[in-house]
Amino acid sequence: MLVEKEKLAEAIKEAIEKAKPRKFVETVEMAVNLRGVDMRKPENRIDAVVYLPHGLGKPRKVGVFGRGEVAVKAKEAGADVVLSPEDIDELAKNKREAKKLANRIDFFIAEAPLMPEIGKKLGPILGPRGKIPQPIPPAADPTPMINRLRKSVRIRTRDRVTFHAPIGSRNMEPEKIAENALEILKVVENKYENASQVVKSVYVKTTMGPAVRVI
Repeated sequence: MLVEKEKLAEAIKEAIEKAKPRKFVETVEMAVNLRGVDMRKPENRIDAVVYLPHGLGKPRKVGVFGRGEVAVKAKEAGADVVLSPEDIDELAKNKREAKKLANRIDFFIAEAPLMPEIGKKLGPILGPRGKIPQPIPPAADPTPMINRLRKSVRIRTRDRVTFHAPIGSRNMEPEKIAENALEILKVVENKYENASQVVKSVYVKTTMGPAVRVI
């Protein structure tokens, strides 16, 4: 284990205490700095969707591309937007609306048969934002995936040795935020054989507060 839960919780508590009160509920974020890894090589990069056991204090926004039963179940599950094949064409014609949607929605799900069309028509907008949909089988119930993604975050290093991830909100208990943070660090541990050598430092902070070093 890269860091003990207690140490993380203490740093998170300190970061919250040091942050000035704001008129909105700040997000608690974690920054992980790596070293000795050549990020020019795609195999060394991290790109993962991580489920946080305690969520972020508010649900992530999930969009679903689907037809028939999938669309019905997605609406019943409270998906933030449900898009039909016709909507894919409309968004392809209206790049501005497509970008607004991609920025507003955190995760997308799509019926597998729609994936080639989505990739062809919306890939240039969704891809760079890390928003390419996660496929589900035709007529499958998207509810379990919607519920899981509501409490998930995506971490991407791209070609950089530093990545940031939201791990909770200021009004959550530090212990619960720490448990969320450990899930992020598990991805790093599973990715690199010598994770303790690869991780240079870890910091936590609120959106507008000062950073506190964990390790």
